[in-house]
Amino acid sequence: MSNTKISFISLGCDKNLIDSEIMLGLIDEKGYEIVSDESEADIVIINSCGFIMDANEEAIENILRVADYKKEGKCKGIIVTGCMAQRYKDEIFKELPEVDAVVGTGDFENIVSVIDRICSGEKSVQLITDKDHIIDPKNSLKRIVTSPGGFSYLKIAEGCDNFCTYCTIPYLRGKYRSRPLESLVEEARNLASQGVRELILIAQDTSLYGIDLYGEKKLPLLLEKLSEIEDIEWIRILYCYPEHITDEIIDAMANTPKVCHYLDMPIQHSDNKILKLMGRRSTREGLIDVIGRLRTKMPDICLRTTLIVGFPTETEENFKALCDFISEVKFDRLGVFTYSREEGTPAYKMDGQIDEEIKQQRKDYILEMQKGISAEKCSSFIGKTLKVIVEGKIGTEENAYCARSYRDCYEIDGFVFFESEEELIAGDFYNIKITDSSDYDLIGAITDEPTE
Repeated sequence: MSNTKISFISLGCDKNLIDSEIMLGLIDEKGYEIVSDESEADIVIINSCGFIMDANEEAIENILRVADYKKEGKCKGIIVTGCMAQRYKDEIFKELPEVDAVVGTGDFENIVSVIDRICSGEKSVQLITDKDHIIDPKNSLKRIVTSPGGFSYLKIAEGCDNFCTYCTIPYLRGKYRSRPLESLVEEARNLASQGVRELILIAQDTSLYGIDLYGEKKLPLLLEKLSEIEDIEWIRILYCYPEHITDEIIDAMANTPKVCHYLDMPIQHSDNKILKLMGRRSTREGLIDVIGRLRTKMPDICLRTTLIVGFPTETEENFKALCDFISEVKFDRLGVFTYSREEGTPAYKMDGQIDEEIKQQRKDYILEMQKGISAEKCSSFIGKTLKVIVEGKIGTEENAYCARSYRDCYEIDGFVFFESEEELIAGDFYNIKITDSSDYDLIGAITDEPTE
């Protein structure tokens, strides 16, 4: 067994990454050798995303690439886990005969038994049982953290009950299931003991944490308990649906010093007609209200959102309403997706599907708008001092470093660039006086001055 080499390809979202890290921990515990070079592996595991067609295509490209190693005789098995495995469990073996096993979203903790079966010569192994599983707390402590620079994600819930008309997640990941608070605190303590200083809380909808398990929203209590962990310095919250953000959540963010004044709040649109068609429970008026409450309690809050353009029946008037909303609200960070027509969702059958070229034009227009808003926001920080977490050096530049402020989430936001004669360690914190800015990034210098 110890001679069997396993390589891992993790695709998709940060929630999927945690599943990959747990699988890596279980594989390592069993005694298999984990290698980073796929060409050296006996078995390659591809933890796939199946949220939209582009993600499926990325997974298929990786499967076909790894299949070349099988032809060369080194690779003995390909295992596909995650959302694409769940979504296309029956089609994968027919269309991709190179695949030896598929493992569903509720079965990844049984990955070792699947590897054992492949090693014993089995083919076409399918393990798709209950997608409504909850991670075993003991397994979550075995995670091999792969994220660099002193941070890690903490998945506080699984699945989703929102059933937005464009989204496949409830069908792939099951109903909303909060993880017990005690197990999350234990996992966070374990992460802190490994050098993690920033916790990024994730779920399909973090604002609903605890509603199913305790009968009420417990995100404020979770923030309080996590902030008591001495070595954790920052707690960042992603994916809070606006309609579920309560005054209690806002107060907890404002009054808990370790919680970053940063919120990823995916609104998807602002036009009431489109929001209703999307199955969203928010309205333009409700969005204005919650954004106002957040900014009143936390004037320095960095608000990030994501939008979908080109949803069925979206007219130029609906799109203009969205643009006007963006101009009025001025999100600090903003991402845009073109609507992806996904089989099995209610929106797939809707009339009024929009031409792909128009979708792309609308996306480009909003991104250009946001570029100006972001540049204006960034320039407002010139002269201020911000606390940052170091990510590492920039390329071959000897003394140049990049870091993230409270306004910057890993991989999706901007950077703070600065120089240091002293060798810095990823994950350490410094104060940076901002001296210049670009459209999305800040530039500064290390200082002893306190943050503002």
